[in-house]
Amino acid sequence: MGCGNNNDDFRSGNCVCEVVRAIKDIQDTAVEEECAECSSCFTEPLGTLVSPARREPVDTRVFVLSTEDGSPFHAFFSNEHNACVSIYFRVEDVFDNCCATLRVLVPGRREGGHFVPVNLVSSGDKCCIDLSKVCQVERFRASNDCITVDLKCFCAVQCIADVNLGLCN
Repeated sequence: MGCGNNNDDFRSGNCVCEVVRAIKDIQDTAVEEECAECSSCFTEPLGTLVSPARREPVDTRVFVLSTEDGSPFHAFFSNEHNACVSIYFRVEDVFDNCCATLRVLVPGRREGGHFVPVNLVSSGDKCCIDLSKVCQVERFRASNDCITVDLKCFCAVQCIADVNLGLCN
């Protein structure tokens, strides 16, 4: 059950669902428009979220979802050596009553001009996200792993960056 959905008087919509739908629409209609003055998940066009003055070709609005207790939602992605965890996503599709297919994004940083994945899992605890490692993430790479979620189960969505993952080429 999503936040606020336990009250019959709560509006019929779901804000997380609406934001993710908007992100999908913005990704699908990446067109040239004037820069927006305020940065939010609804900022259009794609590419203006972080650097409105610098327009580079982008195809993805990276975002994170928060659960009811405020912790970041995470999913697994596989790589050549082992399974890893990410809190970063790209919306691939929104369907039915606020269900979505999300692509899991590989968090990383740049070292010597190369992409180096950042392991977000706490070293002493195999199940928890180390929030101090989240601050090390500055780049993203697409994984081949997707997850289907019910967007009504989340309480918050935060847009992180507009990036070019090369998925739409």
